Amino acid sequence: MRFTSSHRGARLARRLVSHRLDAWGHPYTGDANETLTLITAELAANAVRHGHVAGRDFHVRLTETGGGTRRRVLRVEVTDTRTERVPLLASQEPPGDEESGRGLLIVARLAARWAVAPCADRPGKTVWAELEPALPAETPVPPPVSHFPANT
Repeated sequence: MRFTSSHRGARLARRLVSHRLDAWGHPYTGDANETLTLITAELAANAVRHGHVAGRDFHVRLTETGGGTRRRVLRVEVTDTRTERVPLLASQEPPGDEESGRGLLIVARLAARWAVAPCADRPGKTVWAELEPALPAETPVPPPVSHFPANT
């Protein structure tokens, strides 16, 4: 989905991801929903702050693959139109008491994987992050109940 490159657009992107995850069976208060929503908030805020080009929107794509007995992967991609402002894949905090620069540290610690990829067919870049939510716990099967009286 496409969003205006504004604080309102970033907020709407975060809310859409949370709503979609809930519709896919990842409840609002569940770990997967809360974690991927936070990751989306950081990536969308960066797209607005560092990837903004006047008159251009940013895009968010959310996918889920796997399921059943296979490993599930939730992936969010945020694409903006600034090619030259590529985030560093560093894992160090910014020096001193800087007010910014920690968003991607949050993403790096929460996501199973994340990276930056240039857009092949147009100017811009995509920052993506993947989360591997735990498979739902299997419901224990109760032992069969005998309908016959025990021999005494």
